[in-house]
Amino acid sequence: MKRLITAIGLIVVAGYLIGWAPGPVFLGAALLMGVLCYWEYSGLVAAHGIPRSGIFGLLAGVSLVFLPHQTLTIGSVLFVCAFLTGLRLNNLREVLPGVACEFLGAFYTFVPWRFAADLRNESRHLLFFALALNWIGDSAAYYAGRAFGKHRMAPVISPNKSWEGASASILASLLFGIIYLHYAGLGTWWQAAILAVLGNIAGQLGDLAESAVKRGGGVKDSGTLLPGHGGMLDRVDSSLFTLPIVYVVHRILSAT
Repeated sequence: MKRLITAIGLIVVAGYLIGWAPGPVFLGAALLMGVLCYWEYSGLVAAHGIPRSGIFGLLAGVSLVFLPHQTLTIGSVLFVCAFLTGLRLNNLREVLPGVACEFLGAFYTFVPWRFAADLRNESRHLLFFALALNWIGDSAAYYAGRAFGKHRMAPVISPNKSWEGASASILASLLFGIIYLHYAGLGTWWQAAILAVLGNIAGQLGDLAESAVKRGGGVKDSGTLLPGHGGMLDRVDSSLFTLPIVYVVHRILSAT
């Protein structure tokens, strides 16, 4: 029951933010998502025995959301600050992985939400499409995997995932993408097909990437924020990879 109530709440909030929220409210929500994901990511980093990602990576992430065109300047200053702070560690073997993980986290957990804002600026339908790809694909993969899954896709990372489930996920996203983007008037059927397939594959890789990080750190969930669902990062791991891919591919296809 907790899982169902949480899911309904997430759907209501997501629907409002995608379809009706004013621009500043959506951008604020995007920032909040980045902060929550970064916090959970920093916990996974600590589970690997690496210093927990801190303030400089967080500030870099905030600048990526609000000041994307100043990323090089701001990021460079923050990188120097992080490195200088790292030099104070007693174990100097922690400096390099600590700084590297801090700035990887900024890109991993914040950049996708900047792309989400850019997609919404182009079309609310486009943002909904990018997010719904994973919702629909995950459902198809779950049921198809349970019914037909025999060939393990990534037994070390995620033993329950199968090639049959992954194929069903791609097919479901493909059908959804062609139908929905045609309804929304966003490109031809073949452009929709390319977007759907590449976006779905990116999402599945995003899910595997987070699973690998969790398994490497001996952690089951990224957090406990969402009752019955684990952490926020557990819910949006696919979207973190899908959002940038959908945005970039859409821009390329629009230019053809």
